[in-house]
Amino acid sequence: MATEILMPRQGQSVESCIIIEWKVNEGDVVTQGQTLCEVETDKATFEVEATAAGTVLGIFYPADADVDVLKVIAAIGEPGEDISGLYPETSEESDQKTEDSTPVAVEVVAEVPPSDLRPLTSGEAVGASPRAKNLAEKKGIDVSSVTGSGPGGRVIERDVAAAQPGAVSPAAQAKAGAEGLAVPTVGSGMGGRVLAADLQAVASMDFPGNVAEIPVKGVRKVVASRMLASLQNTAQLTLNTSADARSILDYRAKCKAAPEEVGVGGISINDVVLYATLRTLAEFPELNAHYLGKTIEQFENVHLGFAVDTPRGLMVPVIRFANLMTLKQLSAETKRLAMACIEGSIEPDALAGGTFTVTNLGAMGIESFTPVLNAPEVGILGICTIQPKPVMNGSDVEFIPHIGLSLTFDHCAVDGAPAAKFLSVMRQKLADFQFELTLEG
Repeated sequence: MATEILMPRQGQSVESCIIIEWKVNEGDVVTQGQTLCEVETDKATFEVEATAAGTVLGIFYPADADVDVLKVIAAIGEPGEDISGLYPETSEESDQKTEDSTPVAVEVVAEVPPSDLRPLTSGEAVGASPRAKNLAEKKGIDVSSVTGSGPGGRVIERDVAAAQPGAVSPAAQAKAGAEGLAVPTVGSGMGGRVLAADLQAVASMDFPGNVAEIPVKGVRKVVASRMLASLQNTAQLTLNTSADARSILDYRAKCKAAPEEVGVGGISINDVVLYATLRTLAEFPELNAHYLGKTIEQFENVHLGFAVDTPRGLMVPVIRFANLMTLKQLSAETKRLAMACIEGSIEPDALAGGTFTVTNLGAMGIESFTPVLNAPEVGILGICTIQPKPVMNGSDVEFIPHIGLSLTFDHCAVDGAPAAKFLSVMRQKLADFQFELTLEG
């Protein structure tokens, strides 16, 4: 009897997965444990492995199909076996199934064991890993010209490290700087040396030159739809202010200078602001809530989401019961979740259930911005860069470092005055951070 290959359930909050790439074709002979395909949720990417050895008798969904969990996506068995009873039932989501399939309803009751899933360090089903691409950009190397030694010929970091970009002649450097011309990775000179003539060839290219068409799928597709839905279905308003940053800068300096055994050297400015946010939310429960249209859910505890930039795109892990943590515990949990997102090992359930979100663009020099709500949450706080701000001190002007704060809230659930008061209290807690921390013990 043919073996069903199911779309695995990865976490209780995951309802469907997108098939990124099939690693096998119909008719291929596979072994138990061999990777059949890569699938992606809005949170992580995984490999689906064969649960039995045999021949791939059918692949029921193509790459880029969004398939409900526990649906049969393929069948493995002996050549010639009848698998007509395994084809998925006809629905809008499965209209891309093979043309010769016979729609037959099938009831799926079995869960795929966790052992059938293997997290990937990369969320992209492309020819080069994110680390390889980053190194190639730094070295000025065209990653498409590098021969890959990874699985399936994938270009990995060590391949780029071993590659050498073509040298650029002084004349080509001068011409590129004077005329603003792009410098190709490899030129026509000896050993790929880029000559001035190579720049003329670049300048004479047909407008607009090569254009890469990138399909919107996976995490990018999910983030795009959620952000659009958030802006369409909520009344978002953003308030901007700044807070005196001298106290938090001084506290950060003391943490760095503290003995290693104290364990506070890793506490960052971001950790401090997250901690101050939690203490401020305790006084404004209306912002620690979900707006559900006919009802508003206010939460006793704060499950704090924070934005993380990863090679696969934006992720928002959730620190559960963050309001019950000390600053040191909060710092450690933030770093653990952020690293899991970057490495691709984050559990999907760790990216759900947030009641308030913080996003930090300060390290990129952003002075103010408009964060988009992570609906149904009613508030999201943006952390901006620290910069000197002129402040009147009697008749004199003193330049004092200030950290920017941008609060977006849903006006359907919260009025402007409570949101403004939240920022006012937040400013005070940051300005007096060391004093506030002493009072809390």
